[in-house]
Amino acid sequence: MAFVHLHNHTVFSMLDGATRIQDMVNRAVELGMPAVAITDHGYMYGVPDLALACDAVNHNTPEYKTWSHDKAFLEKDRRDELVEPDPEANPREHAQYVKDMAMWDEKGNIDELKPPLVIKPIFGCEVYFTPDETLARDHKPELYHMILLAKDQEGYVNLMQTVSEAAVQGFYYKPRVTLDNLRRHAKGMICTSACIAGIIPKYIDRGDMEGAIKWAETFRDTFEPGDFYIEIQEHGITTDNGLTDEQMDRTLIDIAKQVGVKVIATNDFHYLRREDAPVQDVIMCIGMNAKVDDPNRMRMTGSEFYMKTEEEMRAMFPYCPEACDNTLEIADKCYVELDWDSIILPRFPLLDPGETHESQFRRECEKGLRQHYGDDWATREIGGVNIKERFEYEYKVICDKGFAAYFLIVAEYVQWAKDNGIGVGPGRGSAAGAIVAYAMNITAFDPLENGLMFERFLSPQRTEMPDIDMDFGDTRRAEVVDYVRRKYGEDHVAQIVTFGTMAARGSIRDVGRVMNFTYAETDAVAKLVPPTPHMTLADALKQSPQLRQMYDSDERVRELVDTAKAIEGMPRNTSTHAAGVVITKLPVYDYVPLATNDGTIVTEYTMTTLEELGLLKMDFLGLRNITVIDDAIRDIRKTEPDFSMARVTDNDPKVMDMLTQGRTAGVFQMESTGMTGVCMGLKPQSIEDLSIIVAAYRPGPMESIPRLIACKQDPSLVKYKHPMLQPILSVTYGCILYQEQVIEIFRKLAGYSLGQADMVRRAMSKKKVKDIEKERGAFIRGDASRNISGCVANGIPEDVAASIYNEMYDFANYAFNKAHSVCYAVIAYQTAWFKCYYPREYMAALMTSVLDSSVKISEYIAECRAMDIALLPPDINESNDNFTVVPGGIRFGLAAIKNIGRGFILKVMDEREQHGKFTSLEDFTLRMYGTDLNKRALENLIKAGACDGFGLNRAQMLRMYELIMDAAANQKSKNVEGQMGLFDLLSGEDAPAAMPAIPVPNIPELSAQEKMSLEKQTTGLYLSGHPMDDYRPLLRGMDVVPIGEILECFENGEDTYQDEQIVNIAGIVEAVKMKTTKSGSMMAYVTVEDSTGAMEMLVFSGVLGQYGSMLYENSAVILNGRISVRDEKPPQLVVNRVLPIADMQDADVAQAARQAAAQAHTVYLRIEDSAQSSARKVFPVLKMFPGKAKAVVYYADSGARMGGKCAIDERMLREMRELLGEKNVIVK
Repeated sequence: MAFVHLHNHTVFSMLDGATRIQDMVNRAVELGMPAVAITDHGYMYGVPDLALACDAVNHNTPEYKTWSHDKAFLEKDRRDELVEPDPEANPREHAQYVKDMAMWDEKGNIDELKPPLVIKPIFGCEVYFTPDETLARDHKPELYHMILLAKDQEGYVNLMQTVSEAAVQGFYYKPRVTLDNLRRHAKGMICTSACIAGIIPKYIDRGDMEGAIKWAETFRDTFEPGDFYIEIQEHGITTDNGLTDEQMDRTLIDIAKQVGVKVIATNDFHYLRREDAPVQDVIMCIGMNAKVDDPNRMRMTGSEFYMKTEEEMRAMFPYCPEACDNTLEIADKCYVELDWDSIILPRFPLLDPGETHESQFRRECEKGLRQHYGDDWATREIGGVNIKERFEYEYKVICDKGFAAYFLIVAEYVQWAKDNGIGVGPGRGSAAGAIVAYAMNITAFDPLENGLMFERFLSPQRTEMPDIDMDFGDTRRAEVVDYVRRKYGEDHVAQIVTFGTMAARGSIRDVGRVMNFTYAETDAVAKLVPPTPHMTLADALKQSPQLRQMYDSDERVRELVDTAKAIEGMPRNTSTHAAGVVITKLPVYDYVPLATNDGTIVTEYTMTTLEELGLLKMDFLGLRNITVIDDAIRDIRKTEPDFSMARVTDNDPKVMDMLTQGRTAGVFQMESTGMTGVCMGLKPQSIEDLSIIVAAYRPGPMESIPRLIACKQDPSLVKYKHPMLQPILSVTYGCILYQEQVIEIFRKLAGYSLGQADMVRRAMSKKKVKDIEKERGAFIRGDASRNISGCVANGIPEDVAASIYNEMYDFANYAFNKAHSVCYAVIAYQTAWFKCYYPREYMAALMTSVLDSSVKISEYIAECRAMDIALLPPDINESNDNFTVVPGGIRFGLAAIKNIGRGFILKVMDEREQHGKFTSLEDFTLRMYGTDLNKRALENLIKAGACDGFGLNRAQMLRMYELIMDAAANQKSKNVEGQMGLFDLLSGEDAPAAMPAIPVPNIPELSAQEKMSLEKQTTGLYLSGHPMDDYRPLLRGMDVVPIGEILECFENGEDTYQDEQIVNIAGIVEAVKMKTTKSGSMMAYVTVEDSTGAMEMLVFSGVLGQYGSMLYENSAVILNGRISVRDEKPPQLVVNRVLPIADMQDADVAQAARQAAAQAHTVYLRIEDSAQSSARKVFPVLKMFPGKAKAVVYYADSGARMGGKCAIDERMLREMRELLGEKNVIVK
């Protein structure tokens, strides 16, 4: 016999289960089990992973590999290419081959010979059953566990529909399943009674045998005959009312006999092996935010909830051996295969009469080609490419693969967005390489003019559906999604789930917190994990000597890291993909189960799985910069009604000169410090140059930037390994930068087809070493079976070809999609153009777009000042809701003021439009009284300066406003009571009296500091100045770093500043929050702001005792400390020293402080040849030694210089001398 586990919890029972799915499958195979189920709590998140994990085993047998290989060749009529396996060396392969050939000769297909499964996946879910059919939400629901398993395809669909209804319609505390759900979807499903939290065991525990039997009979009758089973378990625990597992099991067995159903044995495992119980306990603590040693927390009793062997399971139930046997019966009943091969497109709902998807697609394309290229488009060539030939080729590939409807669907909703004034980006990703996308106005620039490839988007060899991702203005993206939902049906459209996982650093912090490590202890370990993308703890132990040393020498650290490794990568929460939307032919839950995230309906399978299942997945991205452009155009049209994007001419020298000067603030993709530096060095003259910058400023290609800059400025430095590379690489000054260039090298030098070249390029980008090495020979010497000539046959020496192949291998992983790069370069250029020619309109729109970011607003306010654009405070007679262009500059929007709602602002604007400007504070109050104006709103308007135009100072208005509000209330009341009728008017009685004037107090205006403080209080910004303005002369020579620069560096992933780096900052203390640590000492969280942003300071007890008296609200201070970065949080500063800025007025204090700031040295590093392998290691080594000393890296071959910061550490200098040579490392 055998046994099958049918009640199991994986990592997708989030922060409860600790079983990794592939490990579970491998363990089941190891134990000789023919199947394994997945039954996570409430959801089916892990089902695709179980299918793929079982496929990984089932498809790896010699029989399956031979059968699938034979099938593929036979069905393509390529039998003569099959090679019979050696019967002695490969007997299993040979036996399968012989059977395959015999059956093919007999029947013409070999489907019947598909090898049997090694391990069968069983798809299920532990749902939350409620007897409350009304799904009431006025009290905590009565919930019980229940296991549902899919028998067949119909059962799988019914399971998805049951789970979806529970999550979307029934969610309250948990996703709830009712008896009505079960009855409507029972067909094809197996139900089991679950653990002691099931309704039948609960009734038994309460002593209600009659109720338990009734529910058993109900479930028996709900499902098909023989498809309801009662579970028995043995974990050595006792129920709430004192029943042991065996007592409960024997009662359940008796009920099963009484109602005529079978019994199965399960173990409800949450972890794989007994020794994993402590890890699962830690996971539960993370989920509950509890400590492992908390005696009052919830915990799983004992260590029995693991994947037991058949022998262990049978030993637990000697009184019911058939309970284990019956698990095989269920496994035999269940067989569901996920369809990874089909493409399931929705039908385009707007087909014209008599048209097919293909014919309408052709008609729309030809119409667009005429619009873009003229009536003679079929005979024209661009860049040596015939337009008609390119179109016919793309059209055939698309139609052959059945994707015509895809293009019609995208083109339709893109056109709807444009027709409804919603900003649409010029294109995104590889779709911009398709001339059909350009013809249908899905993309906005010519792929032929820009040298873009269709094959990068879709090639004849590609089997999966391509991506057409679209950018829309971020404030109106949701409207497009809603339109698509209406067009295709609410139940045919859903957004897509994503999983937050426990990354390397995060898992250390989580584990440290629940295992009672102090914050400082955990932080010290976590920060030794290199902060590079996709870093694992296993790799960190290899790459970080300090972490390895702590791990080897400290038992507690070893336990911390080992536990963190055990949970690393597990999902911890779900969220909604920022852009992904799926559109389906039938309701979505016929293909994938649904859930909800914060009220949004999402699929339970990820975007990758949806693509693999052949569903139509698209990205509807919200791009702030498109909204900015739209808002700027709207402002421009107030004075130039005929303005259109046709005015934005390409490659304007004035725009390029602005970028070359480094005036990049607010320019899409270009405004970070690093990108600005590249702009200034590369001196772009065209959108092509901007595309190069976008593609180059990324890990990997960034190393080529000095060479790019040098070669652009001096073309004589450009070198090619072979002349055939010149037409391919000249556009990027001899560097491999784009994926399309890799494809062209394969094509032009080695004779690959476009499709073949893209397949190799993809293998390189995914680091498939086996495939890459296999392809090396074909590239160099050719492959006649695939019609690949090879480099040697084309006159390229073998050693040169090998060198080119190696360079492609190095760069393919980092090479950028040119189509995507050009798309973003176009948007970058457009934003730069508007900033250059319509600076006020553009900056107003830009600041409106970042109202929720005080750091960005501060940055753009500073940029406005640098551009001599006056930034005017809010004004009740001039301001609208957002920033507005006025004759004197840009006026702050009223929406920036706290407690002022947008609805009220619109009423103010309407009142001004209808009845003229407000003449006084009394006039404003009386006219707006009865709307949303209250005392708090009026007070904030005054504090923010919005009422300064009424001729009174703010101090006077703050003294008067309550009296004015009361007078307005009385006046309104009198007007209502004394409204005159027709008879009163005819009798000549007087109209109601005007509101009495409020005396103006004779008091002076607030000080500048007081006004700024109130502005900050009401808008989050200083409007009339900044408290730091008076201190700037005192800070010269202090090496003070702008806070915004630090924040931007970490936000953009740049390396100007590093974790642990020592810096000086200066600013105003905004807030001080004291806290008692676990050790009983005091520390402070201090928020400090300068004119560029705000940052949190950590002041620990020793420093607090010495400098605490200097840290109070509104104090101006210089702080010295080290940057501290925690995962996914803004950087903080751990303070070492504090100096009041006012003390800098003392000459001796100022001199000492400046001398201390100037003590950092500079290290000069000379690199002889930028192509040498050691050159790539220089900056990674510098990053390992953060500090404030300057580092200057000089490239001798190109003359380029790059700068950075580091600590002058002897270990760093020794490493550099080994890399570059003694004479090339100098400290001054």
